[in-house]
Amino acid sequence: MKHSVRLAGPAATTAVTVVAAALLCGGGATAGAAPAPRTAAAAPDISLTNVKAHLAQLQSVATANGGNRAHGRTGYRASLDYVKAKLDAAGFTTTVQQFTASSRTGYNLVADWPGGDTNQVLMAGAHLDSVTAGPGINDNGSGSAALLETALAVSRTGYQPAKHLRFAWWGAEELGMVGSRTYVAGLSATNRTKINGYLNLDMIGSPNPGYFVYDDDPAIEQTIKNYYTGLGVATERETEGDGRSDHAPFKNAGIPVGGIFSGADYVKTSAQAAKWGGTAGQAFDRCYHSSCDTSSNIDDTALNRNADAVAYAVWALSS
Repeated sequence: MKHSVRLAGPAATTAVTVVAAALLCGGGATAGAAPAPRTAAAAPDISLTNVKAHLAQLQSVATANGGNRAHGRTGYRASLDYVKAKLDAAGFTTTVQQFTASSRTGYNLVADWPGGDTNQVLMAGAHLDSVTAGPGINDNGSGSAALLETALAVSRTGYQPAKHLRFAWWGAEELGMVGSRTYVAGLSATNRTKINGYLNLDMIGSPNPGYFVYDDDPAIEQTIKNYYTGLGVATERETEGDGRSDHAPFKNAGIPVGGIFSGADYVKTSAQAAKWGGTAGQAFDRCYHSSCDTSSNIDDTALNRNADAVAYAVWALSS
């Protein structure tokens, strides 16, 4: 997630390569024998162990590639290749979208689950890049890993929703949402109207966590809040994020958006600590955009709850 004072527009974006038909694909064979169809609105429990295994892989990628997974660096492409391989093996139709920003090549990864009404698309996305200063395990390995495990749960359960499901991992968010801007700009007016909603996941495992729900589309917001209400966890509206993460290009294009967030560099208040636990007077994530944003910079309870919230929203909004 970008810092709230870093709202400058993206670097010049050129050489965009879009395979439009693949990005809007509604067909394609599922590799291997699929499980029995699951159409119930009840979402599966998302395994914290599996989500953390993805985070461990992203940490290993960063460690092997100069300590980061930033746009245009080898660590970013290795991260994308890891996620893509998992999705390909699970039967998704994947497309890599290439763009150029700050004289470096960037990539988005878009994964479509075969089936569902392609005139009614539910998207969920997370940025996969880190800053150059560190491995970006909370920002935004946490959202990327939870999104990946949710997509894999769609495959494992043989989920066949009424709507078409599309998942995306964005590049160059830290440069001004360049990847998501590129994707939205490449959609025709007709294809934009086919996207009924977009869910954004950015920093969902902060070590001093809060539980924030984007206050954009009322239906999406209420769906996500219903999950936390069922847990007895209070939420607050996230009102600062409109220029900070990848839902912004979708919102600006008139697409309903929502999302979850566990807090970045601003400070937890006493009232928030009384409500959620943790430490008042300390940032939600003291390692925000720093080298210490490693695999130890995660609150397991927040990550577990928020990963399940992702799945709950995907199932509820797509059925």
